Amino acid sequence: MATMKLGSKTDSFQLEDQTWICMTDLASDVTVKVGEMSFQLHKFPLINRSGTLQEEVNKSQDDESGTCEVNLSDIPGGFKTFELVARFFYDIKIELNAQNIVALRCAGEFLKMTDDFGEGNLITQTENFLTEVLSNWNDSIRALQTCADDVLEHAEKLHIVSRCIDSLATKACAEPGTFGWPLLHESYSMEGSMLWNGIADEKTESLRRDWWYRDVSYLKFQMYKELIKALKSKGMKPAEVAGSLKHYSRRYLQGLTRRMSQPDPSASTSAWTVSSETDQRRLLEEIVDLLPSEKGAAPTQFLLSLLRTAVVLNANPACKENLEKRIGNQLDDAQVEDLKIPNVTSSKTLYDVDCIQRILDHFIFAYQSSFAASPDIVEEGQTVPAAVEVLTPITMVGRLIDGYLAEVSADENLKCTQFQAIAALVPDYARPLDDGIYRAIDIYLKAHPKMTDSEREQLCRLLNCQKLSLEACTHAAQNERLPLRVIVQVLFFEQLRLRTTIAGWFFVSDNVDRNGSRVLPRSTNGEATGEENGGAKLTVDEIKLRVSELERECDGMRQQITKIGKSKSGSGPFGSICRRLGFGSTKPIQQAQADQKTADTGC
Repeated sequence: MATMKLGSKTDSFQLEDQTWICMTDLASDVTVKVGEMSFQLHKFPLINRSGTLQEEVNKSQDDESGTCEVNLSDIPGGFKTFELVARFFYDIKIELNAQNIVALRCAGEFLKMTDDFGEGNLITQTENFLTEVLSNWNDSIRALQTCADDVLEHAEKLHIVSRCIDSLATKACAEPGTFGWPLLHESYSMEGSMLWNGIADEKTESLRRDWWYRDVSYLKFQMYKELIKALKSKGMKPAEVAGSLKHYSRRYLQGLTRRMSQPDPSASTSAWTVSSETDQRRLLEEIVDLLPSEKGAAPTQFLLSLLRTAVVLNANPACKENLEKRIGNQLDDAQVEDLKIPNVTSSKTLYDVDCIQRILDHFIFAYQSSFAASPDIVEEGQTVPAAVEVLTPITMVGRLIDGYLAEVSADENLKCTQFQAIAALVPDYARPLDDGIYRAIDIYLKAHPKMTDSEREQLCRLLNCQKLSLEACTHAAQNERLPLRVIVQVLFFEQLRLRTTIAGWFFVSDNVDRNGSRVLPRSTNGEATGEENGGAKLTVDEIKLRVSELERECDGMRQQITKIGKSKSGSGPFGSICRRLGFGSTKPIQQAQADQKTADTGC
């Protein structure tokens, strides 16, 4: 910390019962009152250096006794600052540093201690040292922290606050080497973070970007707010601004660190605290307003944590809507656990599903806008690589929402209409497989056993049975919670899939070359490719093995369907449907192969 020595004489002040007495041969003729403290001083040292004291002494001097009393309770910094000023009057040694320079500079202005009252007066001395203080990062932080209480108004008038903030913003935006590497905290030790040739690794680069976060988080919010504005005006990257806001929020907003990295252990020793719920709410709302507007600048997890806290603190609607829109614009980066926002409304559901529906609405709107604006989208549903990239976020969100619905479906107070409203917002093409939504529906049906048949039917309309995996189809075929119509659809499409697969293998087997060593399946344009499954060449033995596996799967499926048919309706309509689908037939696979060959030869 930078320091500056003033004065040459030894200390001659003595404290007696809240009174500082200057011990000289001359009797005191001026009493200066500063709050509860008194100073027994002499007239001439005071009026020779201070225009304010000269005026006050002349007004209050007793002509008979020659003594006077002056009240300086409004002096910036209070009696502690005036104690240093009093020593300056008598040329007694004092030390200027970053902790007292602001108050002394303001006190010098308050007392009108200009060079008109002697060369090298207090204003000149403190102004020169303040310039030195602002050239150092740590001293600038300390000086800005002292701009509080009775000093703040005077410091703002003298532009000391703005100068401190500008100094910090300039240093934070510049490369660390420009002003010299700032003192790092012990937790930011550089040991082991440099390569043998002196090139910084990724950890060092990370430290270089966020080295200032912790220091500025000790500032009171009004100072910190002005610093963030200055950083933005100087062109700091939005992600770095958001990183600082995240660090600051974790220190002062209670409950924000759930599902985030461990809270800062030094938070309990902060320079200031935010305890009341009203102050917490106001702080959160202002932090949200300061967040950069650029998409992706603030991590989605952090935004969801802010939204969760905003709901709990009952922040104003504009604040929550702001967060919902921001989250909606980057919902594909969220995780299911982060979407579990508690419900504090009159609704009885455990989680705020309406909030998630609004967020999903924002995402769908933003996605459709960007998709429609893409120049690479061509007609008739065909896409080029750039369009495929656009589809990726919607696919991720589809998986995310299905996972979220699976988590909240167990809530017995979740209405079927709420479930449907959220699930229906996800476009069909956003689900390559419907296993996720099937799982969510199954959990909901299990948690709501009193649903009517019509409600079950309506809920299951969300499901596309053609897009279920083999495992999901197997489970659905035996799921007694599903409506009969859904089970029939599952069985039909699975049977169709098996037959198509087997027929495809039979067709491939006809393309075995004369040597019987390789399979030459046909490509979509009818030409022989000589490859299958991404280039893997299959022998006849491998074909036979796969056909056998499919036979066993088909037999197992037939047995399961027969059992379901008997348990559902015996020899009634369900059994008839199964027979129509071919599950009751005992026609061997070999006969299917022969039929296929006959069809190929045209006989």
